[in-house]
Amino acid sequence: MINGTHICAGAPTISHLLFANDCFLFFRARDQEAMTMKNILSAYEAASGEAINLQKSEMYCSRNTPTDCQDRIATVLGVKQVLGTSKYLGLPSMIGRRKKATFKFVKDRIWNKINSWSNRCLSQAGREILIKSVLQSIPTYVMSIFLLPGTFIIEIERMLNAFWWGHNSTNSRGMHWLSWERLSVPKNFGGMGFKSLRAFNLAMIGKQAWKLISNPNALIAQLLNVKYYPHSDYFSASIRHNPSYVWSSLWNAREVLQRGLKWSI
Repeated sequence: MINGTHICAGAPTISHLLFANDCFLFFRARDQEAMTMKNILSAYEAASGEAINLQKSEMYCSRNTPTDCQDRIATVLGVKQVLGTSKYLGLPSMIGRRKKATFKFVKDRIWNKINSWSNRCLSQAGREILIKSVLQSIPTYVMSIFLLPGTFIIEIERMLNAFWWGHNSTNSRGMHWLSWERLSVPKNFGGMGFKSLRAFNLAMIGKQAWKLISNPNALIAQLLNVKYYPHSDYFSASIRHNPSYVWSSLWNAREVLQRGLKWSI
């Protein structure tokens, strides 16, 4: 009685996704299916004794759904409609063309953390510890899913470089005696051992891509396989026309995996 969703022809149909205490339900924008879903939720409440918090529940429809149909479904379910532009689990749920604006919250968190510290009270060793243990760890979660734009990463590295040399960009740029590329070199070769955020971002995306190869039966692996490389493997896949940002990120990590793969007998 409920039709789930599928991203393309031949892809597995998804009716629900569960994570922790959150539940995503997928059905067609029809009055009958909305009523069926409402009855299922009511039956769950009666059987489990747990009431669903409709104030925290949201509904999102595709752009092809008529407005009057959206209003009827929202009334039946008793939830509010959203545009899908909010964040879920700290990540943006939708990414458009303005990617730098989408990930601006990462840059703002780093900037706020830098401004909360007093440069005058920190030694050079203190700045090194704070950059490595705090500032460079802020974008790790986002970098594990999305490949951030190159210009955006450069802006973050400029902020870190300015903090390292003890300058605040609100006052003056100051003198940067070495570029961030030189500071990112390991200490054994004359650098400070800071992370190259671009290389780190590719490494994190490569870990996700490796899961597609090592666990092809996973749901996300099956979906991407049918959508982007149905007649080949991950390494032979093409970027395709108008790909999702997640697949575009995974596709760019192929070279990292190819350089690190080896045969195991």
